[in-house]
Amino acid sequence: MGKSPVHATMPQSAAFVLTTPLYYVNGLPHMGSAYTTMAADARARFERLCGRPVVLITGTDEHGQKIQRTAQSRGLSPQAHCDAIVQSFTELWAKLDIRYDRFIRTTAPTHHSIVHAFFQRVWDKGDIYQGRQQGWYCVACEEFKEERELLPGQVCPIHTNQAVEWRDETNYFFRLSRYQTALEDLYAAQPSFIQPDTRRNEVLQFVRQGLQDFSISRLIDWGIPVPADPQQTLYVWFDALVGYLSALVPPDQPATLETVVAQGWPASLHLIGKDILRFHAVYWPAMLISAGLPLPQQVYGHGFLTKDGQKMGKTLGNTLDPLALVQQYGADAVRYYFLKEIEFGRDGDFNEERFVQVVNADLANDVGNLLNRTLNMTVRYCQGQVPAVNPHSLADDHPLARVGRTLGEQVAEDYTQLAFSRAAGRILTLAQAANKYIDEQAPWSRYKQGDHPAVAQILYSVLESVRLCAYLLSPLIPTTSTAMYRQLGFPVSLGEPPLPAYDRHSQWGVLPAGQVLGQAQPVFQRLTAPALPSS
Repeated sequence: MGKSPVHATMPQSAAFVLTTPLYYVNGLPHMGSAYTTMAADARARFERLCGRPVVLITGTDEHGQKIQRTAQSRGLSPQAHCDAIVQSFTELWAKLDIRYDRFIRTTAPTHHSIVHAFFQRVWDKGDIYQGRQQGWYCVACEEFKEERELLPGQVCPIHTNQAVEWRDETNYFFRLSRYQTALEDLYAAQPSFIQPDTRRNEVLQFVRQGLQDFSISRLIDWGIPVPADPQQTLYVWFDALVGYLSALVPPDQPATLETVVAQGWPASLHLIGKDILRFHAVYWPAMLISAGLPLPQQVYGHGFLTKDGQKMGKTLGNTLDPLALVQQYGADAVRYYFLKEIEFGRDGDFNEERFVQVVNADLANDVGNLLNRTLNMTVRYCQGQVPAVNPHSLADDHPLARVGRTLGEQVAEDYTQLAFSRAAGRILTLAQAANKYIDEQAPWSRYKQGDHPAVAQILYSVLESVRLCAYLLSPLIPTTSTAMYRQLGFPVSLGEPPLPAYDRHSQWGVLPAGQVLGQAQPVFQRLTAPALPSS
C-alpha cells in the first residue's frame, strides 16, 4: 500500500496523537461535540489498523465565568456542577463506541501543575505583562469581541440571544503581537498546518490585519490562580489549550513539560469546530513557540451542523440530543450517517427521515443483506465454507476484483485526509457492484445447470467483496464490521487488539479457501423513525 502524504512524513513507530477540543461543561454534551469526537475516533481507529500507536485525547474544560454562573443558577458549587456534567460526556462517549486513550479534566491537579510550568516558561520569555483591558466581553464565548465583530445592539454573532458585557479591568497579557512574523512564516512553510483551505484562508486574512496582544487573566474566582498574582485567575483559553499537554502525563510520571514531550508531544492533529479556529491556529502556536515547545502538525476545523436546514438552538426548540439519538438508533447508525453523509470540513444537516433512509439503504440493504444472502447460498452450494478459488486467478477485468484490488489504498488516502464521506462512498460502490453482480450471474441457476466452478467463483468474489467492505468500514461502524467479519469466519474484533493489519486485510483476496463460515444472521436491523424529542 502506498503511503499518503501525512504518513510519509511520520515514522511508522511514532505515536499518532490526536485531540478533540476539551469540551466546555456549561451544559450537557450536544451533537456538535459528538460529531467532532466520532470523527476523531474514526481517524484513530484507522491509524490503529495501520499498526501505529495512537493516543486519542479528549476531555473537559471546566473553568471560567460561564461555568461559575451556570453552577450558581443550579444551586451547586462549580466543582459539583462539573463533576455531574463530565459524567454525561463519558457516558455518551461509551454509548457512541468512542475509544479514547486519555481524558483530561482542567480541574485535575496534574493539569494545574503543567499550566504553572507552561506559564513560567512564557513569563521567563518576557511574553507576559500587566495592562488594562477595556472592551465588549461575551461570557458565552469567554472572549473579548472587537466592535467590528458585533451585531447591532452589541450582540455576539455566535450567541445571538445574549448581549455582550462591557469590561474595564487590569489583567495580564500575552504578547501575541510579537509572533506576527513567526506565524506568517509558519503558515507559508507548512500550508497544511491549517485545514481545510477555507479555514486556512480565514486565518491568513485575520493575521494579515495585524495581531494584538490578548489578556490571559480574569478577575473571577473559578479558575487556576495566576502564579504571579493569585488574586486573578488564568483566562480559560490559556488554561484549556494547555490541557492537550497535561493529558499526556501518565499517572506515575512527574507532571513536567519534559514528561509531556517524552510521552508523544507534539500532537499530530487537532480536530476542532470552526468556531474555535482562531484560538487553535493563532493563539496556541504562538504560545507554544513562546514556551519553546514543538508545534502540532495540523489543525483541522470542521463545519457546523444544522437540523432540518435550520441552525440548532434552544430558542428554536430544534436541538438534537445525541444521547437520545444513539439510544434510539444505535452507535453505528449515528456514526455512519454523520461521517458518511456530511463532507467533513463543510457544514452539514441532520434530517431524521433522510437519516433512516440512508442508513437502511447502505447498511441494512447494500451491505447487510448482501452478506446474509451470500452466506445462505454458500451453505447450500459450498457446505458453508469459503469456495476453493484462487483470488489471483480472476481476470483483470473482473467487475469486483478490479475495484477491490485498488480500493484499500484509495480508502487509506481518504481516511488520512479526513475524507470520511468519500471513503464510505467508495466502499459502498463495491457493495452495490457486488449486489448487481450476484443478481446478473444468478449462481442459483448456474448450480442447477451443474456449473459448480462458476458458482464457486461467483460466491467467492462476492464474499471477498463483503469482507473488504466490512474491514474498510470498520473505523466508521466497528460493531457492525466485527459482526460481519465473524460471520465470515474470522474470530477477531475490528475494534480491539490484536487487529487484522491494514497492509494485509485491505488487499483483495484475503478470504482463505475452506474457511468455515458462521451462521447467517442480520448484522444490521432496519431502522424505523419515531419522532425524537427535542431537548
